[in-house]
Amino acid sequence: MRIALDAMGTDGAPRTEIQGAIGALEELGPDLTVLLVGDEEVIKGVLAETDNVPQDRLQIVHAPDRILPGESPAQAVRRKPDSSIVRGVQLQKEGTVDAFVSAGSTGAVMAACLILLRALPGVARPPIGTVLPTADRPVLLLDAGANVDCKPKHLVQFARLGNIYAQDLMGVSSPRVGLLNIGEEPEKGNELVLEAFSLLKNSDLNFIGNVEGRDIIRGRADVIVCDGFVGNILLKFYESVAEFILALLNRKLKAAPSDLDLGDLFQVLDYAEYGGAPLLGVNGVSIICHGQSPPKAIQNALGVAAQGVQSSIVSHIAKELADQAGDEARR
Repeated sequence: MRIALDAMGTDGAPRTEIQGAIGALEELGPDLTVLLVGDEEVIKGVLAETDNVPQDRLQIVHAPDRILPGESPAQAVRRKPDSSIVRGVQLQKEGTVDAFVSAGSTGAVMAACLILLRALPGVARPPIGTVLPTADRPVLLLDAGANVDCKPKHLVQFARLGNIYAQDLMGVSSPRVGLLNIGEEPEKGNELVLEAFSLLKNSDLNFIGNVEGRDIIRGRADVIVCDGFVGNILLKFYESVAEFILALLNRKLKAAPSDLDLGDLFQVLDYAEYGGAPLLGVNGVSIICHGQSPPKAIQNALGVAAQGVQSSIVSHIAKELADQAGDEARR
């Protein structure tokens, strides 16, 4: 298996990506090869200072340009074909690699995937799925920011894509799908969620109804569906709460040290443990990471990408959508 990694994406690039890639190669075994896509001279300079580099499984693909935050994603993708993001997605389009991972501009990764890989037939709005920690088991939230303005049918499609992801990569045989709302009652919410509720209720999904914000951390559902406007706000609040709790606990422990082991709690709250967020519905496996990702997050994102390839999630989604379209045509 070969995975392209944007080596210029994180705030600590390319050192963070290189460390994450080495960790993934050690963890996932000899069948994995990582292609570091970015400025060859800069990457080689960091590799020269790094110990235990598996030279035979860590390759460099020269891409001298970098898409910076603030650039128009679509314009940057077209103007910078030699950027690490565009070159990495192009490698997947060509079949040189099986997946692509980037902690660069989310908008640019989305634009490159839509322009080069294209959406799968039947996918109207590819969403970003993000795994969130809960009191029980992780939950998949989508859309986490790709689509700000949505129609009810888009939310239903998000639910279907999330359902497949939860089955293939989270190991949930019959994922509980919840619609994020301001109340549990079917009559609550705006026009978008009211109509989406009706469509989901009449679908073949394991739809459990409306879920409120407090239900997420309690692990009431396996897949939470909302539009990208709400999802992105929720995601960033979720991340900030975890950071706040960790900072508070660290401050308390420094003030009053004890033998209490909080390692497990730290691990549950740390977003780095869950890797990156998949862009679902495009014709390829593309994982988007946070720009502030540490090496562990990059390592785990490569693991998520490998899982996506091994489970043939793209083929699963394509088949599911084709079957659904066939069922609707026969009605």
